[in-house]
Amino acid sequence: MNDAQPLEIRIERKDDSVIVQPTGEIDLSCSADLRHELRDVQRSKPKKLIIDLQQVPYMDSSGVATLVEAMQSARREKTSLILCSLQDKVRSMFEIAKLDSVFTITENADIAHSQ
Repeated sequence: MNDAQPLEIRIERKDDSVIVQPTGEIDLSCSADLRHELRDVQRSKPKKLIIDLQQVPYMDSSGVATLVEAMQSARREKTSLILCSLQDKVRSMFEIAKLDSVFTITENADIAHSQ
């Protein structure tokens, strides 16, 4: 767990997409912040929600649960949710939980935006 640095979340709107870029470790101490930001973004009903995890070196199960919740919400709203730029430790969390077959995961935000 990272007690020193708070999670920073950058939101970028591009065409009919919203790109959410958290920076820092996503664990129990900050997953509620990410959940809140994702809910706010989803209220605008974007066609595509891209979550760029390039600056997330670690994510625990509470972070994964937050993304699963966002995916469920996106499906209800007919929003395409795409994860991109997963670092190895984060990618392995999704692979272990078999969530790599549930989420759409791309190598980077440009690929995600073009899908």
